[in-house]
Amino acid sequence: MTAEDASARSGIRKTAGRPRDDSIDTAVLDAARELLAETGYAGVTVAAVAHRAGTTKTAIYRRWESKPHLVHDATFGRFTTLVPQSGRISEDVAQMVEEVCAVFGSPVTRAALPGLIADMAADPAVHQRVLAGFAGVFGGVAERLTDARERGELRVDVDPTIFVEMLGGAAILRTLMHREDGLDEAWGAQMLAALSAIVVDEPPAQ
Repeated sequence: MTAEDASARSGIRKTAGRPRDDSIDTAVLDAARELLAETGYAGVTVAAVAHRAGTTKTAIYRRWESKPHLVHDATFGRFTTLVPQSGRISEDVAQMVEEVCAVFGSPVTRAALPGLIADMAADPAVHQRVLAGFAGVFGGVAERLTDARERGELRVDVDPTIFVEMLGGAAILRTLMHREDGLDEAWGAQMLAALSAIVVDEPPAQ
């Protein structure tokens, strides 16, 4: 590692210079996704991503502390539409299930998830940072469900946090156990039926 790389990884930032080039972020994330799909988690290195993206390791370490942080953003960074506001909780739950199936059923997520979980287990700092990356989405879902419960659309004994854990946990387990066809249409339909039966006072709209 060069002194420049070490400086970037240590968190040292220059106080002056050119503005951050967002096109590098896009190129790096795209390169990471491509490599994940092609080689799997183990085959992704910061050097390989830099080469594919046409940038440097230093530029990457200025933006991400480590490979797991980069892989997390490449895999789940676009996971932003999980909190629909249709006005009807049954429709919102259906959209949540659809979004989870799309994200966890993608080749990139299937490739990234086992290695990312292993790195989270091995490094508490990585674990905390990855979970923090989901905080906004999980918090938004919990807020939406809390609002629905207050309006009488949701059973009063439903814990929004447990609802999120049920959907997310089931998706993760299914992805790990059935990596090729885990979150297919049949799984999504059964998950929606199960969640709706547990939490929603009325069935999803047909």
